[in-house]
Order: sequence, then structure tokens, then C-alpha cells
Amino acid sequence: MITLVVLLLAFGITLFIQRLVKKQVYVAQAGRIAMAVMLILTGVSHFIFTKGMSLMLPQFLPKRELIVWLTGVLEILGAIGLLVSKTQRLTSILIIIFFVSILPSNIYASLHHVNYQTATFDGKGPEYLWIRIPMQIVFILWVWYFGYKKERQTVSSQKGEQ
Repeated sequence: MITLVVLLLAFGITLFIQRLVKKQVYVAQAGRIAMAVMLILTGVSHFIFTKGMSLMLPQFLPKRELIVWLTGVLEILGAIGLLVSKTQRLTSILIIIFFVSILPSNIYASLHHVNYQTATFDGKGPEYLWIRIPMQIVFILWVWYFGYKKERQTVSSQKGEQ
């Protein structure tokens, strides 16, 4: 849930700063910045909560901690890619694929009551999926709308101002 709060706060703060500094609002840019902030937060958390996040992966997977680190790096790279105009469209597609691909680990973690912050099995359980799955859909739609769909409009409007 904190990821959604971070996303929305970063979006609001970015819009406010744009209005204050540039006297205009670039909604698509604010949306990408907000998602980048969220991805950096979640990416860094892969290094802080490595042990707990490795419990979110099925036992049969080898080198689960390495997988957690790699996905953390991917999230940080995705954040950077969203902020670079030449890569944001491709990055958006890759982030959407990433979000779809990590959903099974969230389902697995919920079914096994994984608490990734404490690396224990006293987490919220399956009821967490009622929040997590809709949030994952929001994240996917957010990236599609602000990163993929709105990419050309933002770039062309910014070029016209120069």
C-alpha cells in the first residue's frame, strides 16, 4: 500500500513543483516521474529486505537472493528509462511485462503469509490479494498511460516550447 501512496504523493508534488517553477503542468511527465520515484523506492527495498523478498519466491527457484537483487536493479533501471525520452516508450512496455511477471510472486507470498519486511511467515495472507492485485493493475495502467500512450504528446509539446 505504501507504494501506491508514494506514487500518488510523488505525482502531486511533481505537479505542484511544475506549476510553481514552470508555471505549467506536464501531466505525462509528472506521471513518469512519480512512477520513477516509486520504482526507485521498491528497487532499493530489494536490497534492504532481500531475505524477506527471497521468501516470496518458491523454494524450487535457485539463487533466490540473486533474483531479488536483479529485480531490484531492473526496477531502478526502469525508473531511469522512464525519465529518458528516447527510451521511455520501450521502458514502459518492459515495465508492464515486469509488473505482470512479478504478480505470481505476490500471489505466492500471500498464500504463504510472507512478511517480506520481517522475513517471517506472519504476513496478511490471501486477503492481501484484494489490495495487491488491483494495485498491480493500477501500476500497469499508470505506466501504459503516462509512459507509453502519452509519450509522443509530451515530447512534441516540450519541443514546441524551446
